[in-house]
Amino acid sequence: MGRVPALDEPLKKHLGPATAKVLAEALDLHTVGDLLHHYPRRYTERGELTTLSELPLDEHVTVVAQVADARVHTFNGAKGRTQRLEVTLTDGHGRLQLVFFGKGVHKPHHDLLPGTRAMFSGKVSLFNRRLQLAHPAYELLRGDGDVAVDTWAGALIPIYPATTKMESWKIAKAVDSVLPFAAEAVDPLPATLREGRGLAGLPEALTLIHRPRTKADVAAARDRLKWDEAFVLQVALARRRHADTQLPAVPRRPAADGLLTAFDAKLPFTLTEGQNKVSKEIFDDLATDHPMHRLLQGEVGSGKTMVALRAMLAVVDAGGQAAMLAPTEVLAQQHHRSVTEMMGELAEAGMLGGADRGTKVVLLTGSMGTAARRQALLDLVTGEAGIVIGTHALIEDKVRFHDLGLVVVDEQHRFGVEQRDALRGKGKQPPHLLVMTATPIPRTVAMTVFGDLETSVLDQLPAGRSPIASHVVPAADKPHFLARAWERVREEVGGGHQAYVVCPRIGDEEDRKKAAKRKPSAEDDAEKRPPLAVLDVADQLRAGPLAGLRIAALHGRMHPDDKDEVMRRFAAGDLDVLVATTVIEVGVNVPNATAMVIMDADRFGVSQLHQLRGRVGRGSAPGLCLLVTEMPEASPARQRLGAVAATLDGFELSRIDLEQRREGDVLGQAQSGARSSLRVLAVIDDEEVIAAAREEATALVLADPDLEAHPGLRTALDALLSEDREEYLEKG
Repeated sequence: MGRVPALDEPLKKHLGPATAKVLAEALDLHTVGDLLHHYPRRYTERGELTTLSELPLDEHVTVVAQVADARVHTFNGAKGRTQRLEVTLTDGHGRLQLVFFGKGVHKPHHDLLPGTRAMFSGKVSLFNRRLQLAHPAYELLRGDGDVAVDTWAGALIPIYPATTKMESWKIAKAVDSVLPFAAEAVDPLPATLREGRGLAGLPEALTLIHRPRTKADVAAARDRLKWDEAFVLQVALARRRHADTQLPAVPRRPAADGLLTAFDAKLPFTLTEGQNKVSKEIFDDLATDHPMHRLLQGEVGSGKTMVALRAMLAVVDAGGQAAMLAPTEVLAQQHHRSVTEMMGELAEAGMLGGADRGTKVVLLTGSMGTAARRQALLDLVTGEAGIVIGTHALIEDKVRFHDLGLVVVDEQHRFGVEQRDALRGKGKQPPHLLVMTATPIPRTVAMTVFGDLETSVLDQLPAGRSPIASHVVPAADKPHFLARAWERVREEVGGGHQAYVVCPRIGDEEDRKKAAKRKPSAEDDAEKRPPLAVLDVADQLRAGPLAGLRIAALHGRMHPDDKDEVMRRFAAGDLDVLVATTVIEVGVNVPNATAMVIMDADRFGVSQLHQLRGRVGRGSAPGLCLLVTEMPEASPARQRLGAVAATLDGFELSRIDLEQRREGDVLGQAQSGARSSLRVLAVIDDEEVIAAAREEATALVLADPDLEAHPGLRTALDALLSEDREEYLEKG
């Protein structure tokens, strides 16, 4: 047996067992290669201080700062007299409070004298409306000529992504132990590509990223390592696309004078230019003899459902069946209702008054009665039903199709890959696949996450959609603004309209049990309260600011029949205000709802807020969205809400969202959340690298699909595509 390559050796062979254990458990770093690919997040120059005013709340940070002041306070606690050390750090402009309690006071009191510079590491919290770190770890940075400076011999000090159990400076020392092995790294980039683009070799890039002498070293290393990440991922996706072109599929061309023609003839409006263009792309794909793999993305209300329905009708015309997979029962029922309404008598084949050229449209969900379910299954296996709309229930073994030709997946980010694959496996040959999302995805993200899908974009809203005004309501700073928000809801209801109030939590018995089990941590902020809950807020509104209005609650743990009943009453106008969780986020369509108040809006992501907001202004009256928050004005959360209020452009917001979430692992986020494979590549900023890597990867895979001439690249692919990732790409 040959020896294990140096980069595959376990860390415990080269580091102390305790250090290796923490690196494995806290950061998922197990081998020499894992640690060498754990790159610094940023660098600080000797003497430079971190900007303290921009620290993100609730995140683990490492800062370099100077002690401005340190004071010990003695007070009487439950266990007698205790001490609290408060240290104020400065960057010359902003300030940050450190706090140490009890026995942990003595050493920092001795070390952290005014004027001392050090690295501090801990989780940022808010106390008395000021940023603080409780019990941070620290490493002193003494002056030149002092012993401690040897650790940081270079002018640039690397700051690593760290955790409470393993600070940045300890990671730096571990890296020093394994850095010599960088020389043995196998380069995945073909030499011609490297030379043609003037990129450094991998061993050199790894050395420069960890121990740069200059900022130019960092730039050269990052340029090279970005290419590794972009290229290896794009090769994986290019191989997936190539394999798909080898699969057989039944071409599905609509009949000249069939169901689709009859449907188009009865439409009471004209399709937008975008809908026509995207439909043509889809029909061209359906006519080929290998499976369509297309992503259809479009703003909330841009008419995706209409485009998907026309594709399904084209397939039914061609003798096949189409299945639409929706993430929730509420959404499946909504789609079923809107599709049958749009089709009219064309959805009533075999029924009295049904059209000759029609087909049956069936609904299949987990909560259906036995008789209705049995009939739906029978209609699918006999081919009587050309279209089925359902939830995960479609995936069960019992479900059989006569001839499945098209799978439409709505809001794909809600589904695991296995679920999509299980449905696609029900075709006699691989069915065509159309994936829809109302979460706008920037082009580079689409190339990265959905790189094996062709992309169509609907960016035009149909005529008649109303503008939505959005405002941030700072409830803590200006309580009268919140009172005014409830007055606005009353005014909308008084004008014959309806409103949503959205809360992050349900507030039922199950929530209370979870809260009771949760142990408060030392880092818990006294000011932190649980997120507002639907059931509590509904009660408060009924008794207070919205007394007298017809108010109902809706959340995911209600019985499906009860959920459907509440939605029907709201849609029928029998309720004025619906207090709900994000169960209304996708697909719920009530044109008469004009106002939305989102409580604790800072607890939601940017894209989620945009999705929620898309539920109002769906009719002819203008929409209003109020984002209620108690976060202070300078906080990142407030800036995020300000961005949402400032634009209705979902693509712009998705960029902001990605920048703020720091991307993480785009591939993992699209499915499993596994450890990040993207460490230096920023899918928003590195559009040129990703596009160029996609071109290079496509050409290379076309010439050598099995990568026989590129063993280094094959090794890198194996590392990227651990089993679950390989499966993700296989099934994506």
